Amino acid sequence: MALFLGTTVNKIDRKNRVSVPATFRDALAGQSFKGVVAFRSLKHPAVQCGGMEWMESISTGVNEFELFSEEHDDLTAALFADAQPLSFDGDGRIVLPAALVEHANLSEGQAAFVGRGHLFEIWAPDTFREFQAAARARVSERGITVKQRPAGSEGA
Repeated sequence: MALFLGTTVNKIDRKNRVSVPATFRDALAGQSFKGVVAFRSLKHPAVQCGGMEWMESISTGVNEFELFSEEHDDLTAALFADAQPLSFDGDGRIVLPAALVEHANLSEGQAAFVGRGHLFEIWAPDTFREFQAAARARVSERGITVKQRPAGSEGA
């Protein structure tokens, strides 16, 4: 599965086209769909994106809920019904639908592509800087760390 790292700010043109960072496109290169799948974040004023493999892993998680349960219904309506496959053009750009631009407050013409591991997010740059500063403070205050596993022990 693709791994997205770093933060890059790119310009959005008047047609809502924006270049996906080359490192993000490279991470997706081996996947069958030549583009990204995007939907509105349920927690933040951001657009969550990943490859089709990422969406398939989300589908697997959603399918842990009973088919006609409220949880399954809510998650499928919130995620899959909202998801947009956005193909890369010849220059590595995607076109952001107006609903995604509005949700992430991207009207200023810039987008911060934020690596978040197996997904990435698109934020208004100033909004992300504020969120990241607060997140770093919470990590520091709470002493949050990551348990590191030995190489080759994924899923163990």
